[in-house]
Amino acid sequence: MKQMPYARIAALVAALSVPAFSAEAQTSLPVLQRLDQNKDSAVTRDEIQEARGKLFARLDANGDGAIDQDETERLRDAIMDHAMAMQAFLGNQMLRLDTGGDGKVSADEFRARTPLFDLADRDGDEKLSDGEFLVIRSILFNR
Repeated sequence: MKQMPYARIAALVAALSVPAFSAEAQTSLPVLQRLDQNKDSAVTRDEIQEARGKLFARLDANGDGAIDQDETERLRDAIMDHAMAMQAFLGNQMLRLDTGGDGKVSADEFRARTPLFDLADRDGDEKLSDGEFLVIRSILFNR
């Protein structure tokens, strides 16, 4: 079973939970900002169809008006390359978390690793001020 990245899960939840979010909050998600071409805080069928047209044009590498087997294979290869890069990244993260070197990440090892906190705590006082917290927010949510 394929794992869905957290950002895509968040976008899906936000899109399916319309009453739970204001229109402004929904379009603050990068994927919705890209789709909302006229910036009216709503995504119309026309905007979705326009985006799908652009996607089709990217997938139709030879420009013949159809996505053929060769283009599908190129896309599959690109996806596999990305998956392999992500596997390498996750393996590297596992090595960083496993400070005991036993091939496992304990709860203590997992809790101890706080790279975003460490990055944001610019003055090293082991506390995040409002400004420092905004650093984490901007990294995670591109705001």
